[in-house]
Amino acid sequence: MNASRAKAPKATGRPKAKRTAARPAKKSSPTVGALVLRPLRLPTQHHATLSNGLRVTVVPRGPLPMVSVRLVTRSGSATDPVGKLGLAELTARLLRRGAGGLSANELGDAIDLVGAGISAWSSEDSFGVSLSTPTRHFEQLLELMGKITLEPDFPDAELEQARRRTLAQLTNGLDDPESLADRALLRAVWGDHPYGHETIGQKADLERIGRDDLVAAHRWLLAPSQATLFVVGSVDPEQTFEQVDRVFGRWVMSPTPPRVLPPWNGPVRAGEVLIVDKPEQTQAQVRLTSLGVRRGHPDHFPLTVMNTVLGGGFTSRLVTQIRVKRGLTYGAGSHFEQLAEAGTFNVSSFTKTETVPELLDVALAELDKMKARGPTAAEVTVVQRYIAGLYPARLETNDSVASALSDMRLFKLPDDWVDQYRERIAAVTVEAAAQAARQHLPAQWAMVLVGNARQLQPMVSRFGRVTVLKPEELE
Repeated sequence: MNASRAKAPKATGRPKAKRTAARPAKKSSPTVGALVLRPLRLPTQHHATLSNGLRVTVVPRGPLPMVSVRLVTRSGSATDPVGKLGLAELTARLLRRGAGGLSANELGDAIDLVGAGISAWSSEDSFGVSLSTPTRHFEQLLELMGKITLEPDFPDAELEQARRRTLAQLTNGLDDPESLADRALLRAVWGDHPYGHETIGQKADLERIGRDDLVAAHRWLLAPSQATLFVVGSVDPEQTFEQVDRVFGRWVMSPTPPRVLPPWNGPVRAGEVLIVDKPEQTQAQVRLTSLGVRRGHPDHFPLTVMNTVLGGGFTSRLVTQIRVKRGLTYGAGSHFEQLAEAGTFNVSSFTKTETVPELLDVALAELDKMKARGPTAAEVTVVQRYIAGLYPARLETNDSVASALSDMRLFKLPDDWVDQYRERIAAVTVEAAAQAARQHLPAQWAMVLVGNARQLQPMVSRFGRVTVLKPEELE
């Protein structure tokens, strides 16, 4: 194959004359119970849009002389073509492996020499490139980030090496019961839905991806009119807009219409038990899954409070009943996985093979109890204090601020999502949390177990129709 560069067409792009600065509004100190919290505000944001459609947000933030940059677009592994699952993730892995005529080693040396870092990623709903650098090297590293983003070479040798590593990762996962459980969970939940595969893809698909596929993916994953670039750190906004424009203003690609995901109404294997057979295991991984909510759902805050009581913390009901009182496991928990278009609610744990039925009985009883009666007033107060106290730690670094801002843009969250997060948690009533439990905790679950199928099957048949898979079916 030809290893010539995948160049971005040259064009000029000047920021529009109108720029805005979104300053945080003043507010009083929130309270959670008797606890008074210091107000939490994002720093002032400065916005501009380049003539090619790229939106730019600059957030001056000191005192450390460091800068974080995050370029994100609403396109990820859920847009992988049928038969090429894993293409978005493989594209991200190869962006740094040769760009703008520089080899992977040359790029790595230039980045490491100044103590910076550049990485690319693909999630189900997003694709992006991030940079962290000392401020004095910002302009130099921004240019390098531009090469990696706009001019990836996708050398054949690097593609083959990345393919081998990814295939090895998939194969190695077959020996890890926890990894197998999570893979099987995707199948039990999503089936053939675009959300129904790991971002790294599947063996048969990865083996057929070629360089032309990467070049095409680069076009539909990255388009300036569908992207936002965030710069957070010790920078001057006006100067930063000019620097960004010099690097990314030439970026012109034809936008690809966003892919519309098909509807999904819940786990395709609801009411079933899926066992992945690992005969040598004396323990079993346990997963329960059901329909959840999308990111930014109106019930996000009461669901967050309710789930923290149920299984979202070390003092939760599931931990207390399964670990502390019965000693069935070292860990148990529950969480909502919230994606852009849909979401799931999952319970996870592990235990000895012979105690799997008891663990399931206890977990299901706690879920039923929460669905029927909700949390108590005392529980709500405790977790509100816990969440409100922990939340500011999520915004301690430039990178975490950039990540929070990009999530707000990607998932169309309100502008005050971060500033008012703790207030909204504090405003959740006991009845609101109970109503969220009644509405969103299901009566029927899909179950996934990884362990000795011969021993497990007769013990768990009362929980639903049992299907047994071999690990290699999940590769």
